[in-house]
Amino acid sequence: MAKYKCDACGYIYDPAVGDPDNGIAPGTAFEDLPDDWTCPICGVGKDMFVKEE
Repeated sequence: MAKYKCDACGYIYDPAVGDPDNGIAPGTAFEDLPDDWTCPICGVGKDMFVKEE
């Protein structure tokens, strides 16, 4: 599963880790995150994330 980087602050969403502080279990693909999920650091939406190559 690909990692995604927040364009606003540089936070990396790693599917292997998830976002447990916000109820996202490890193993959750970026595509499977809820539409209202936001960056846990700066609060921008999923549309501000870019796939890491």
